[in-house]
Amino acid sequence: MNKAIIGRKVGMTQIFTPEGKVIPVTVVEAGPCPVVQIKTVEKDGYAALKLGFDETSEKRVNKPELGQFKKAGVKPQKVLKEFRLADLSSYEVGKDVTVEAFKEGEKVDVVGTTKGHGFSGVIKKWNQHRLKETHGVGPVHREVGSFGSINPARVFKQMHMPGQYGHERVTVQNLEVVKVDVARNALLIKGAIPGPKGSIVTVSDSVKSK
Repeated sequence: MNKAIIGRKVGMTQIFTPEGKVIPVTVVEAGPCPVVQIKTVEKDGYAALKLGFDETSEKRVNKPELGQFKKAGVKPQKVLKEFRLADLSSYEVGKDVTVEAFKEGEKVDVVGTTKGHGFSGVIKKWNQHRLKETHGVGPVHREVGSFGSINPARVFKQMHMPGQYGHERVTVQNLEVVKVDVARNALLIKGAIPGPKGSIVTVSDSVKSK
């Protein structure tokens, strides 16, 4: 990984190529992300870049975080994330990382948190079929079917059952940057990315593009 940025998913739209082809894109409001800290192997045990996103007031951050922001000379940020980049020599504490770091046609990886659905049944969570609705089967038709056996008399792990659905960290790889809008701090990325509108995502250069 050579570069990364924090952003907010705005939503999906579509753009047209000069040939008239429709391309579905996701709009990400990315940055500007001030560099809050540059960690080194000598001092911290590993090399990493800490970026902030979404400026806020001092009342909305705790004292340790506020101390970091004041030391870096940047305003308090709602979001703080670390990125272990291959080369940190081009970054400087207090400077902003913007969408200009990315180019049109470049491949990126997007990490986000999927929409949470709470406790869900097997039809919604695992796309299972309903039970038979004929006479003698019921009274519940959306419950789990048979998932056990006589020998051994236990239920195996990883069986599809009701439970928590969604709100998971998901990475989508090798997505194409269709357009970089510097004036609006926006990246237009081809296809869908994880998470609902307004959720925080991270965009980095793809690890499998080469």
